[in-house]
Amino acid sequence: MVDVLLGLQWGDEGKGKIVDYFAGKYDVIARFQGGPNAGHTLYVNGQKVVLRTIPSGVFHENTVNFIGNGVVLDPVAFQKESEDISALGIDLTKNLFIAEKTHIIVPTHRALDKASEISKGNDKIGSTLKGIGPAYMDKTGRNGLRVGDVLSSEFEQRYAKLKQKHLELLSHFDISEFSADIAAWEAEFFEAVKFLKTMNVVAGEYFINEKLKAGKKVLAEGAQGSMLDVDFGTYPFVTSSNTISAGVCNGLGIAPQWIKEVIGVTKAYCTRVGSGPFPTELHDATGEQLRAAGHEFGAVTGRPRRCGWIDLVALNYTCMLSGVTQLVMTKSDVLDEFDEVLACTAYEIDGQQTKQLPFQMTGLDITPVYETFPGWTEKTATCKQFNELPNEMKSFVSSVEKYLGVPVKYVSNGPGRDQILEH
Repeated sequence: MVDVLLGLQWGDEGKGKIVDYFAGKYDVIARFQGGPNAGHTLYVNGQKVVLRTIPSGVFHENTVNFIGNGVVLDPVAFQKESEDISALGIDLTKNLFIAEKTHIIVPTHRALDKASEISKGNDKIGSTLKGIGPAYMDKTGRNGLRVGDVLSSEFEQRYAKLKQKHLELLSHFDISEFSADIAAWEAEFFEAVKFLKTMNVVAGEYFINEKLKAGKKVLAEGAQGSMLDVDFGTYPFVTSSNTISAGVCNGLGIAPQWIKEVIGVTKAYCTRVGSGPFPTELHDATGEQLRAAGHEFGAVTGRPRRCGWIDLVALNYTCMLSGVTQLVMTKSDVLDEFDEVLACTAYEIDGQQTKQLPFQMTGLDITPVYETFPGWTEKTATCKQFNELPNEMKSFVSSVEKYLGVPVKYVSNGPGRDQILEH
């Protein structure tokens, strides 16, 4: 069977650590969507490691890691990430496999991303400018290049044709602004393509289904967060792929009947990077305190994250969309220093309370309705069992479970591999 692990907020929920924690129980860790703008932070032997494309089970010797066709892969970023991992003594030729139908990000995708964001002025999406959106646009527009194409003798001709299409689009902007960038990016791109050819490229849908039929346990790992789903997130401030559990099937090439558990990851509070609606965002000293206590800066971009209280309205929505069967609450220890902890239980819009997300959150005046919980104001990072946690924290967790109707099976109380308490 396939268990799915995904973020339920706007990303940065700590999924990398959780996948790493579970990885030893699975035969295959499979990444099913997203690009290198999503960083999963792990701490391996006390050393901080940020993974961008490679699945988070890569540090487990007997675990197969699979990049599915729903991912968009930047050969340059992939080569650098691979070299960083290899420097830690990991042989990726033994345990990493890439679906041949995975689309690739080319240099002009990055230029298009930058041009599009500049053209939006004050209405910027908050793109990381890594070419993710344009790559997915070419995928749906049936123009894209895939990993299997790099093995073809006609790859350079296909690349040149796609590049020309992109240059025509860029001609509507100041092309001189991008020419030097494209030339520099191209040189490293073709070197990275050579490296990509040395990897294990497989017919992904057959590869993963053969594993399942052989009785292997698979954990499907999502990137970003459910509130960034291209269909159901805070559109248009979303990513370009399906980040909910439905994305697993077309992102790996498996049938729905294979999916068993859906493990949702949420912080004990809430963060967001980039632009877009965020009803519980705190613009005051409390928000700054959350950011400082939680070290809330992007794993890949370094951008400061916007911080606020946990949003149970949004969490209930994403649990519903993905059929979440169990929850992991991360960074609970960040709340240790607060005298009181708040949770949003409804939205007030135009004087009316609702527990449903509106069609369009942008431009609406949404006032969060909060339930207040007493803080525990004691350090919890050293707790080894759930029952050792302060009663106030256990009460908070219990209230979240009751609201969502989903059990919180694990509580993470620090960044370390061993700082996860089973409930």
